[in-house]
Amino acid sequence: MGITKKIESMEQNVSEISQEMFTFAEYDEKAAELTGYSNYSYWASTWRVFMKNKIAIFFMTVLISLMVFTFIQPYLPAQKSATEIYINEETGVQDRNQPPGKEYWFGTNSIGQDMWSRLWSGTRTSLLIGLVVGLWDAFMGIVVGSVWGYVRKMDAVITEVYNVIHNIPSSIILILVSYVLRPSVSTIIFAMCLTGWLPTARFIRNQIVIIRDREFNLASRCLGTPTGRVITKNLLPQVVSVIMMRIALAIPLAIGQEVFLTYIGLGLPVSIPSLGNLVNEGRIVMMSPALRYQLIFPSIILSLITISFYVMGNSFADAADPRNHV
Repeated sequence: MGITKKIESMEQNVSEISQEMFTFAEYDEKAAELTGYSNYSYWASTWRVFMKNKIAIFFMTVLISLMVFTFIQPYLPAQKSATEIYINEETGVQDRNQPPGKEYWFGTNSIGQDMWSRLWSGTRTSLLIGLVVGLWDAFMGIVVGSVWGYVRKMDAVITEVYNVIHNIPSSIILILVSYVLRPSVSTIIFAMCLTGWLPTARFIRNQIVIIRDREFNLASRCLGTPTGRVITKNLLPQVVSVIMMRIALAIPLAIGQEVFLTYIGLGLPVSIPSLGNLVNEGRIVMMSPALRYQLIFPSIILSLITISFYVMGNSFADAADPRNHV
């Protein structure tokens, strides 16, 4: 009986509800689209995460300021030539090994050239080499590594080519090319580009192999998605963080190789200022306390560039990791 009374009471309540209390909602196409809208942007989110790293921002500011000043320095007033040998007007001899002062801000070297101008000219040369070689290594490494890791038919072929080239020490290749060809900026760039992309290609290949057989890639292949689209849309976005780190580290590595070639006497000629030439010249006179400034100044610039790229590369790699996004 109790159940029957409850049912009758519910029916009475329903009957008391007027149809006027309800109105049909009209369909709004724009409102329907807004329900599925998201303002999330991967690169914008990556940049926001990167900007939270104060140390990375500091070194990015240092690097940008250094690069901007390096390229505008020749156009500033009261700048001396980087290759001219200056003669003392009173004595008529070269201004050799002059300490830093009002006339020569960073002093002069052993033949009377202005160290201030040579430092920034050498920085421009080394940055040019580093940027060109770093971008080429990244491009070739990504292309070859992606094909190597995803296309199974190419795996054996590229692996054999890699083993043959990789077993030859890269320093030997750099030395031979620099010795055979005429020493110049283009020769240094060519020598470094020959084998510099191999470590990046191997690294990208290993990353691609890890994720190539995951469900979303299998589904894409079943749907007939072209290989190039699978690589660019499915695989490379998954490893963008490590790619950015490799690119950032490739630039200071190229600069370090230029310094190494100059150190062993196969780098750029002395007439072309570079950080390698400056460090090598400073190394010769470093045992003299009064002349150590010739090594200290280029070493500071070289260290700032290397550390800045390293910190920025690691920080941007962490920021590009989707797990760090909010």
